[in-house]
Amino acid sequence: MTTARIDEATQSLIIAGTGQRPASALLVGPRARVEARVTGGGKTWKASFPLEAARWGGPALPLPGGEYELRIDEVALDDLVVIPTMLPGVRVAVDGERVSIAAPIDPVYETPEGQSTLEERYVAQSGATENAVFFESFYGRSVGCNPQAIDREIAARAPGVRRYWSVVDLSVPVPEGAVAVVEGSPEWWRARGAARLLVVNDWLRRRFARKPGQQVLQTWHGTPLKRLALHRPGFDPRRMAAVVKESRRWDVLLAQNPYSARILKKAYAFFGRPIWVEGYPRNDALVTGDAAAIRAALGIAEGERVLLYAPTWRDDRREMVDFIDPELLAEQAGAVVLMRGHSRTLLQGRDHAGARVIDVTGYPETAQLLLAADALITDYSSVMFDFSVTGKPMYFLVPDLAHYRGELRGFYFDLAERAPGPLVSTQEELAAALADPDHESTYQTRYGAWKAQFNARDDGHAAQRVVDRILDQGFLTR
Repeated sequence: MTTARIDEATQSLIIAGTGQRPASALLVGPRARVEARVTGGGKTWKASFPLEAARWGGPALPLPGGEYELRIDEVALDDLVVIPTMLPGVRVAVDGERVSIAAPIDPVYETPEGQSTLEERYVAQSGATENAVFFESFYGRSVGCNPQAIDREIAARAPGVRRYWSVVDLSVPVPEGAVAVVEGSPEWWRARGAARLLVVNDWLRRRFARKPGQQVLQTWHGTPLKRLALHRPGFDPRRMAAVVKESRRWDVLLAQNPYSARILKKAYAFFGRPIWVEGYPRNDALVTGDAAAIRAALGIAEGERVLLYAPTWRDDRREMVDFIDPELLAEQAGAVVLMRGHSRTLLQGRDHAGARVIDVTGYPETAQLLLAADALITDYSSVMFDFSVTGKPMYFLVPDLAHYRGELRGFYFDLAERAPGPLVSTQEELAAALADPDHESTYQTRYGAWKAQFNARDDGHAAQRVVDRILDQGFLTR
């Protein structure tokens, strides 16, 4: 006989049974796994699964939301049942070998009626009354990008400002001194309405009602190669209306360079409002960061060659593209391969595993991965405009170039003519390019022109300049 229960005192899932103690007991999810502490044996045994995990040397945090599988050696789990139970960090339920982890939101607020009630309260809030910032990065799936770099600068220079971070659940670590607010919770709606400044890097989504005294800084999340918003292929009146409605919510738009400013202004019909061309705060770390410390946190030995594979997402698929065999690439290149899926593939996919392969899709900050890598392998991702700050080599694996350029998105310029690295179509071609001793000299001229156009303001002080503007214009009080 096997039973399951939640131990609220230790924030653990307890599975107990009779007979021989199992050799191993795991709780396995798409982006996290937990090994149980198994005790007892002989007549009875007990497996205790902590409902939290630590990653990348950070603190232990509640498990990411999702569906998990119990794997206990030679134990039947079909009859296990635990009704949804609310803990401080997660909401958990058990049905046989399936364990459901969710954010700790009262289910009443997840119903259409519950969300409608919270929205109405939000709309009724009288104004932005709190000297606070509401940050959101990639819809709360991570805490990083430009918003995080701006958070650090505000924390250092205006410590009296309260900092809220929108997160999908409490597995997402927030900066020291900041307050995590789970999307859709009562506190999330309240903070969103009360904060004097919203700093976001993507669409606001959900219902938005600007409060008197409230400003929205849209940092965006990359210099575009692929066509955006109103420039995307095909005429879709609903998309066009949604783009214009969204951009009217923004008061200020941040651009990495003049090229981006021109495109974003037209693609989002952002006319008559300021665009700050200050470089990208997230790239300050590429100038000032410590690569050795990041490699150590990732468990990479000193002297290892590190390749970062970071493709963009595709409009016609939910998961990360599978154009490489990472284990084979690690062997071919004599390197450690870091696999970085796009934020839009974070919830759908599973971590890659293998010898000398580290899946860093869930790693908080892309800039730190760029700093740690010796070379970047990408396709059409805007990460190409960030990595060039480092001056390190880039390679473009683009087997679907014709389809992506001609049907899915389209480009603002011809990548093949200007890329500061080779375009390849197969893993064999990629391996050969990685072994080319003349790579640097071949692409030196292109690389220099690329940096001059796209990275002139990425000098390590972008966050300082952006926060200067925020404080000088009175968006916040020191």
